[in-house]
Amino acid sequence: MTTTLTEALHQHARSHPKSVAFQVGEDVWTYQRLVHEVERLARGLVGHGLGNGSRVALHMANVPELAVAFCACFEIGAIAAPLNTRLKSAELRPLLQRLGPALYIGQADLYRRVAATDASIVPWNARFIAGGAADDPWTQGLTRLLEDGAAGPAKAEPEPDAPALLLTTSGTTGQPKFVTHTQATLTAVIESVRHLGLDGTQTAAIALPLTHGFGLFLFLACLRFGVPVVLLERFDPDAVLDAIERHRCTWLPGVPAMFGALLERQQARTRNVRSLKVCLSSGDICPPRLQEQFATVFGTRLRSFWGATEAAGCLTYGSEPGPVSCIVEGAEVRLIDDSGAPVPRGEVGELAVRGPNVTIGYWAGPGLIEDAPHDGWFRTGDLMRQDANDDLWFVSRKKDLIISGGLNISPAEIERVLTAHPAVRDAAVVGVPDPALGQRVAGFVEMERGTRGIILKEILAGVTVLLADYKVPERLEVVDAIPRNGLGKIDRKSLLAKISESKSSDAGWIASI
Repeated sequence: MTTTLTEALHQHARSHPKSVAFQVGEDVWTYQRLVHEVERLARGLVGHGLGNGSRVALHMANVPELAVAFCACFEIGAIAAPLNTRLKSAELRPLLQRLGPALYIGQADLYRRVAATDASIVPWNARFIAGGAADDPWTQGLTRLLEDGAAGPAKAEPEPDAPALLLTTSGTTGQPKFVTHTQATLTAVIESVRHLGLDGTQTAAIALPLTHGFGLFLFLACLRFGVPVVLLERFDPDAVLDAIERHRCTWLPGVPAMFGALLERQQARTRNVRSLKVCLSSGDICPPRLQEQFATVFGTRLRSFWGATEAAGCLTYGSEPGPVSCIVEGAEVRLIDDSGAPVPRGEVGELAVRGPNVTIGYWAGPGLIEDAPHDGWFRTGDLMRQDANDDLWFVSRKKDLIISGGLNISPAEIERVLTAHPAVRDAAVVGVPDPALGQRVAGFVEMERGTRGIILKEILAGVTVLLADYKVPERLEVVDAIPRNGLGKIDRKSLLAKISESKSSDAGWIASI
């Protein structure tokens, strides 16, 4: 029988009470302490009237109270709904309105973005602040909830197939959706991480926000398998490198932009990071050049790791640099065409996955789940190609695929070629609507610091040698930074808007380089 996270925590607390579950700065949390605080908060939540199906909005950075709140929700069958800490008031209000939380737990510096929210959305008596008071008469300290639960009623019993976790999508094409995981699917996601060799002998450094799937799933897996975590409240490359050196961390997950910043700071001031054994990059394409530079400086490989909030755990990193993945043993994976039929090996198809780790759909309200996977198969929207060794090579997001003159063009392929140039730090490619061709290719590059004497024509010349003419960007522009959303993915919508704003001043669309 599969062990749930809650069961695993109690087992660890009984068998290894003094073992470190995680630490934030100098604040060390053993399994004994963690379970004790989870039980206190669970009783407090039940005492406040929460139970199965109650939504709890969690609005915190990577602080201990966030970890405790997640586990307490799982303990009583409440639905944990973490909020992106980068969202502003105007973005949070519609999310909270759709969520209808029974209770809000946040931090003082983040709560100001929620303070004006109407009581019909977040009740006045259900706003709790962790780690210090907020300048608001309606909030209460989280300690009050803990005190109320000191001798509270027995905990509620969670239902394994009911919603337990709501994670928001990036929302770059509209309102974010609530990806729904149950206790059962979350347990399957956590168990799938076992293939990475987590056995308690590692030490993980996690600076990814626990309000997003990648960071949360790996953090919970570490708790499940007894791997101590050095948890950083927010990402700061120097703080991460210092933590790796001090605690001899062996495990490090992140997004490509984070690893790029770590590379730069390690080159600026060397730390002893030779303890690192596994570094996983997910969330977006990891440029092969970054992988190569990282391996040279850090002495270990930077592995490209595919994952989706809806279906984490089906694929693992490939055997070579680049956007390549291997299928996890036992996972059900297909590459299909638009009709759902499998495509021949070597041809591009949409990745579809099925298994106990796959979301049940998107939460639309109590008892309302939309877009449930058909026959259990979740269509990821990622286009891939399977080679003779069964490895899967990422081609493009289906929605990002550029179709010009009837030809399919992968933005990711062009971005890899652009970032291979030593002067290019980051790159993004978009398809711009065109009445004749359907779309034309436009590119943006972020230059390396201190770059001198490099012109765009030289960069394009390198692209022309490596790619077919129809893939070469007809427009290339230098930007201060490639815009990315809260999940680290390229914000192509804002780049298209940038082109739209500048088109009015162009005599024709094809700009001179």
